[in-house]
Amino acid sequence: MFSSRLRQPSGKNRLSVVLEERRRAGLPVYDLTESNPTRADFTYQAEIIRPLSSPDALRYEPSPFGMLSARRAVAGEYCRRGVTVAPEQVVLTASTSEAYSLLFKLLCDPGDAVLVPRPSYPLVEHLTELDAVAIEPFPLEFNGRWSIDLSSVEQACATSRVRAIVLVNPNNPTGSVVSAQELEALASIASAHDLALIVDEVFADYPIESSHVSSALDQNRALTFALGGLSKSAGLPQLKLGWIGVSGEKASVDSALDRLETICDAYLSVSTPVQLAAGDLLRDGALVRRQIHDRVRANYRTLREIAAAHPACSVLPVEAGWYAVVQVPAVEPEEALVVNLLERNGILVHPGYFFDFDREAFLIVSLLPASDLFSRAVELLFASMEQFA
Repeated sequence: MFSSRLRQPSGKNRLSVVLEERRRAGLPVYDLTESNPTRADFTYQAEIIRPLSSPDALRYEPSPFGMLSARRAVAGEYCRRGVTVAPEQVVLTASTSEAYSLLFKLLCDPGDAVLVPRPSYPLVEHLTELDAVAIEPFPLEFNGRWSIDLSSVEQACATSRVRAIVLVNPNNPTGSVVSAQELEALASIASAHDLALIVDEVFADYPIESSHVSSALDQNRALTFALGGLSKSAGLPQLKLGWIGVSGEKASVDSALDRLETICDAYLSVSTPVQLAAGDLLRDGALVRRQIHDRVRANYRTLREIAAAHPACSVLPVEAGWYAVVQVPAVEPEEALVVNLLERNGILVHPGYFFDFDREAFLIVSLLPASDLFSRAVELLFASMEQFA
């Protein structure tokens, strides 16, 4: 009766079960997986949402790509990052997830494939399945810093099934940034094989050890779709506004936008109030963005300082983003390790296998929690791992 593209899990994993039991018992949880800024003790001024009450929102004038005023606001947001993109080459979406889905519909027939980095955020694989698209992974390799195995990308592009190369820049969870040389090489590969680049840039506003995160829109060699949204850039996930910036050779861009307009016209998913308020939200969201940026940089420093006293563990370099990777002794399977950390110490972390790390043992920690909670949780985490040293 049901579609085979929906991979429905048979039950909850052990970590989810233990977490529910612990919370039901009223036991403390040090949550180092937090990804929702509205739950991380940042200061939000009530005035930030006042523009959503504009009387103009009572009138409905749908446009497939969104209101031009909102698209101009997003173009201005790119300009803030030093990127030039015309408002006419901006497409509004309700979320980055929806943006992926629209682009998979644009570029892929059922059974086609996209190249996806590993390790990386597992949501992308789930979204491809929902659009009946396959994935072909290419590895990120760590040799002091994370880098793309370009030869693997080139080899994977040899199959006619591949339609696009997906990048997450900065990567989640590795915090690595695609270098200018890597981007140029990937654009050349994509152009040579008539593929598109889909580049998720939602964490680009949060450099930590990197001085700047360049946008894929800086090049025009390959047809490129760069994704962003209020969720990360302004810490406002509840307002559901994302966007796609498009670049490339004019003929390819025009052809893509013409087809994408047909797809977007079938959904018209972005609400009128948030489009009318887009300029104000992007401007005022800078206050939240600065708080988040200060927090993740401070927590990353704390993480490294505490790790220095525990030589059995190491923190991998983070160039940008909200997450860090901690390598710990591989004395037991990651699933058992994270469950035991939660049961015994109340520490909640993600295991590396959630993100398709090719070996153990890695723990993924969010840099978003309030600093006092973060430092206590990290002290407990490393003290717990010390027994295995």
